[in-house]
Amino acid sequence: MPLHIAYGDPSTLRARCETATVRTTRPDETTYEPGTIIPAGQWRPMTEAGVKAVTAPRRPLDSTLVEIVRPMYRDGLPLEDLTGPLGDPDAVYLGQALAKPGMTTTTDNYEDGRLIGLHLDNWDKLPYSDKHTGRRRICLNLGPGTRYVILGTVDAQAVCRAVHPDDHTDRYPHTQDYRDYVAGGRPLRIIRIRLNPGDGYVAPTEYLLHDGSTEAQDQPSAAHTCFSSVHGVVGPLGRLRSPW
Repeated sequence: MPLHIAYGDPSTLRARCETATVRTTRPDETTYEPGTIIPAGQWRPMTEAGVKAVTAPRRPLDSTLVEIVRPMYRDGLPLEDLTGPLGDPDAVYLGQALAKPGMTTTTDNYEDGRLIGLHLDNWDKLPYSDKHTGRRRICLNLGPGTRYVILGTVDAQAVCRAVHPDDHTDRYPHTQDYRDYVAGGRPLRIIRIRLNPGDGYVAPTEYLLHDGSTEAQDQPSAAHTCFSSVHGVVGPLGRLRSPW
């Protein structure tokens, strides 16, 4: 299943989102791992057809759905409890990460510090047949700056089938599948969604290519991250408290 976003007003979606293509990094871009996928260049407004393509079906599979959220917050509430009002009080707290301003992508390899670019999470280590059932990531922008979440429009199962047509059912979809997919000349579009301070997202980062970004921003921003407490359906989450 491709990228699906829950929203109420198409004009609000278009105001928040932009689209671009991707490329692999050059050898001289040494801040990145070799063969990393990054945005190719200019971001463009979403078209009407683009909005229609990412519109969630009437009865979406929650485990593959992207939702934008703005949880209610009061002074003194522990950060670990921010997901309670979203319908998942038992979410697994992963921690925080501070991103400097002006970063095209934000995630690095903790072993050597190089950026890994757009990537696929693999915390749940799910095989091809179950990849769509992984836990969704809940990420909140604590500010002070604005940031983006970048999402690929082609899902991990589709990419795995394309790259490994003869034995994909025996595979565990991985970031390298996406890197091979793009390096092989296959087209891949991405969408970035603006997250103001206080906004967040719930997204299937085990199923869709993704990363954070602070491109063209002049302030850093901290991301507070959790995983939903169960696989698959996690309750209403952002659809009850969405800023859209």
